[in-house]
Amino acid sequence: MILLKNFGNIFKIPELTKKLMFTLGVLIVYRIGVQIPAVGINVSLLKEYMDRAKAFSGLLGYFDTFSGGALSYATIFALGISPYITASIMMQMLTFVVPWLEQKAKEGEYGRKEINQYTRYLAGALSIVYSFSYASYLEHINAAQIPGLISSPGWGFRLLFTLSLTVGALFTMWLGEQISLFGVGNGSSMIIFAGIVARFPSIILSIVQSVRDGNVSIVSALLFLALFIVMAGCIVFLEKGDRKIPVQYARRIIGQRVYGGQSTYIPFKVNTAGIMPVIFASSLLGIPVFFISMLFESGTWGKTFANAMQYGGVLYNTLEFVLIIFFTYFYTSIAFQPTELADNMKKSGGFIPGIRPGKQTADFFDHILNRLGLVGAVYLGILAVAPNIISVILGMPHVLSGTSLLIMVGVALETSSQIESYLIEHKYEGFLTTGTMKSTRVIR
Repeated sequence: MILLKNFGNIFKIPELTKKLMFTLGVLIVYRIGVQIPAVGINVSLLKEYMDRAKAFSGLLGYFDTFSGGALSYATIFALGISPYITASIMMQMLTFVVPWLEQKAKEGEYGRKEINQYTRYLAGALSIVYSFSYASYLEHINAAQIPGLISSPGWGFRLLFTLSLTVGALFTMWLGEQISLFGVGNGSSMIIFAGIVARFPSIILSIVQSVRDGNVSIVSALLFLALFIVMAGCIVFLEKGDRKIPVQYARRIIGQRVYGGQSTYIPFKVNTAGIMPVIFASSLLGIPVFFISMLFESGTWGKTFANAMQYGGVLYNTLEFVLIIFFTYFYTSIAFQPTELADNMKKSGGFIPGIRPGKQTADFFDHILNRLGLVGAVYLGILAVAPNIISVILGMPHVLSGTSLLIMVGVALETSSQIESYLIEHKYEGFLTTGTMKSTRVIR
């Protein structure tokens, strides 16, 4: 009852209600666009092929996850927000390694706007590459396996198909920006979240149908559901977890005023890299998986290797786990600069009790980040491969990836925290009876 009462407080704040309704309206527009097929495609034939095509579980399956299944139906929003996400990741990495872009990022709001504009241009270029490659892939299927999939193959189809999907991707990017400006939550994340959640009914129906057909026992299905809930709880626990480093500021007397003397802390999250390592690893593995699946479709000596490299295969899971650990450390080393943080603390008169300011403080930060990075990397790696392993053990179909689960729970937490801040700002209680989203403290 308390939770329902606190939830009802949302609609007592006109500004928050308006933002929520705007976000919901934009997501409805996006889901409508997902249902509109591109010109020249026989959707029924394409669906039949995609349901049985192993190649689609690779690179295309990765993009299909973020588009909410639109890619498998070749709709105008087939690419979803994926080109913009990839462009954002690339620009973020380039900002740390290219001095000119790094200087732009330090120029404040003007510099960030300019970098965002470059990100849009890059997203448009990637959209053209992705959509043209998809058109060529569909023409290959039409010629080799499914005649009649494309009504009029040729350059006319390629250009029209590329234009349709590129415009759809850019419009999806614009919708995401509108949510970030006038709605609730991060626009790109909300669109991905909507795409993942939209697949839940088909996932549930698939599991129910498997139980009815006798392919999966009801005990396995219930156990899979229980493990799904446990994994979601673990994500919440670890995403909110942090290591608090105590910081003491020396007392300074300037004139007749006393400055400093207070104690605070620096929170280092357990998962300092967020979802980035999982996206990097999935993107890197998706390309070779796609081409290996196409090269070894027939019964050859490499078919065993191709099966192992398929999504959910032993070799695929092993490589994904290793790559996630590597990218976690790589991204953390770029995003956090212990020496710069220690110097800023020293300039402001702050120090960690028992540790000298300067190099020793930087070494301490580096030591903490390495320890937390290992926990976060193993946590992300286990999360990414656990659903695949559980599906194999229980004999369940691969219905939900760890990447999707992490994004879904993470976006839900972020949105809940934003709504919580609105409620507390207007002196209402939040979703929790305490009115705050407390973090879980990690003990040494």
